[in-house]
Amino acid sequence: MPSMDDILEHIGEFHFFQKQTFFLLTLLSAAFTPIYVGIVFFGFTPNHHCWSPGVAELSQRCGWSQAEELNYTVPGLGAENEAFLHQCMQYQVDWNQSTLSCVDPLSSLPDNRSRLPLGPCQHGWVYDTPGSSIVTEFNLVCTNSWMLDLFQSAVNVGFFVGAVAIGYLADRFGRKICLLITILINASSGVLMAISPNYTWMLLFRLIQGLVSKAGWIIGYTLITEFVGLSYRRTVGIFYQVAFTIGLLVLAGVAYALPHWRWLQLVVTLPNFFFLLYYWCIPESPRWLISQNKTRQAMKIIKHIAKKNGKSMPASLQSLRADEEAGEKLNPSFLDLVRTPQIRKHTLILMYIWFTSSVLYQGLIMHMGLAGSNIYLDFFYSALVEFPAAFIVILTIDRIGRRYPWAVSNMVAGAACLASVFIPDDLHWLKVTIACLGRMGITMAFEMVCLVNAELYPTFIRNLGVLVCSSVCDIGGILTPFLVYRLTDIWQELPLVVFAIFGLVAGGLVLLLPETKGKALPETIEEAEAMQSRPRKYKENMIYLQVKKPDNPLN
Repeated sequence: MPSMDDILEHIGEFHFFQKQTFFLLTLLSAAFTPIYVGIVFFGFTPNHHCWSPGVAELSQRCGWSQAEELNYTVPGLGAENEAFLHQCMQYQVDWNQSTLSCVDPLSSLPDNRSRLPLGPCQHGWVYDTPGSSIVTEFNLVCTNSWMLDLFQSAVNVGFFVGAVAIGYLADRFGRKICLLITILINASSGVLMAISPNYTWMLLFRLIQGLVSKAGWIIGYTLITEFVGLSYRRTVGIFYQVAFTIGLLVLAGVAYALPHWRWLQLVVTLPNFFFLLYYWCIPESPRWLISQNKTRQAMKIIKHIAKKNGKSMPASLQSLRADEEAGEKLNPSFLDLVRTPQIRKHTLILMYIWFTSSVLYQGLIMHMGLAGSNIYLDFFYSALVEFPAAFIVILTIDRIGRRYPWAVSNMVAGAACLASVFIPDDLHWLKVTIACLGRMGITMAFEMVCLVNAELYPTFIRNLGVLVCSSVCDIGGILTPFLVYRLTDIWQELPLVVFAIFGLVAGGLVLLLPETKGKALPETIEEAEAMQSRPRKYKENMIYLQVKKPDNPLN
């Protein structure tokens, strides 16, 4: 009996139906962008200083300009490495006393300015920005700055839990129903986040978005790879991720037009409700139906695909079988990932590289939001370099191989981070150029780890291996805000030094993995153990489709 891939060869591997479905699902991929990296705009932290009603009254009475008010009343202003002092501390002075003059009022006090007592802000902050972010609205600065870290970490906790739980449900109950449920919950929680009355409610809805949004992205990825023929799966998978990059460019423009975070949140969330129309546009995966022995429903959808593609299906293809060959069923175990020497080495290295890819990708974006002179242009330029990254991956993986381009991309990302530390601020164009080079490198590394992870494990633990290793990237996402925002408080460039070490080490570890170009996907533990030394003729295995499901969205 024919397999689904045999049927697609006759009714179209990538014709009108697949192109239409691919376009619809790439919109879903692009809409995931604000949830993954929107923290750059939602959590933007402008320059700020303590607000004092006494200072405000004195400034009004004396007719000070803003520069004069800051110069007279803010401690540590203009001093290097004193950001915390002028942003989070104020002079413990009674600004209402009549003895204060309008020209350097603190000089009239008995104590020298350097000996005046300092204390934390008592009445809030003044922010140097025309718009708003969650930082300015909920005062997530100084002693409350950890709450911004928690905001971003919450969504990554949701990614970690939701991708596993909903991924299981999608295998159990179907791709389509789970996709629609995640879309509905994602859209609803996004709107509720935009109208949240306080930080606690906003954090709760952010967590809910994380629980369903990445899972929905993965289901969309799975659906498109299950609808196309064998020879198109890798290409549509990469371009599905390119749609995420397009979402980055759109997000930069929308954020520039809407500098107020609540309106921005509404605008990037509302389009998700239109994805509910996919109920009538996208059918259930026939591959999943076949795996559940629902061949009648699967055949109905296959005939619909053939009609859309303008093809006819031969009578000899009217019966179906699953892609997997009959044989002894092996039950995967977590111990299988560390039981044998080579697979144990692969598991540990891949877990580290997933972690590094997530930390560098999200970390570079967050650091740019803190260090960039024009956050919108810098974000836009750095997003543009993800397009050549995708095309370089496509051009090299089957010509040069996986290992060397993968190692170089990690090293380029690490070297770019290290170089940025030594570039002076007045050479902003060079800083942006090097940052874009690092962004391109880590984007390539993310896409490569996704591909090679599936190629290093034998069939019966391939799903488990990809799931376990890729889940570490969400742990990296949980830690990244704390690495970026807390290390920046110590030294602005310190996160880049940490990223450089991570990237350079990852590049070296990649060289310890076997080259998978020209080798068949391993079917057994013994074949996986022998990959380092024994070349095997390459073939694309039908089961390869089923291991792509746990991919990360920024690969």
